[in-house]
Amino acid sequence: MRRSFLLHIGAALVVMICGLIWRLIPMGLPGFVRNYGGGVLWGAMVLLVVGAFLGESRRWWIAPLMASSIALAAELFRLYHAPGLDAFRTTLAGALLLGRVFNPWNVIAYWLGIALAWPLHVWIRTAREP
Repeated sequence: MRRSFLLHIGAALVVMICGLIWRLIPMGLPGFVRNYGGGVLWGAMVLLVVGAFLGESRRWWIAPLMASSIALAAELFRLYHAPGLDAFRTTLAGALLLGRVFNPWNVIAYWLGIALAWPLHVWIRTAREP
């Protein structure tokens, strides 16, 4: 496997674990930080996963553009309601995977996470094989 792929996936897994800890373990954080910090981590994870699958694309802007689009689509998907889907959203897995309610501020948090993870993505892309 390509080194870039493995580094992206490894970083995404670290961010995902941090996000799960953020969401599931009470840490006494202020409400604003607690609510949107997980979204920042989720956005970073999406960028790293997209970066893993894009490979060595010469167009640096494709990964953040795709990650930003995925983040927006994920939030807009919360506006769609169906009985089975809404029942799944009430479970822990549903809340973590799909979210429960639409909040446009979440999109800002996702995009902030993408922006913060972008230097790591660029570093991984430009790091040479040993």
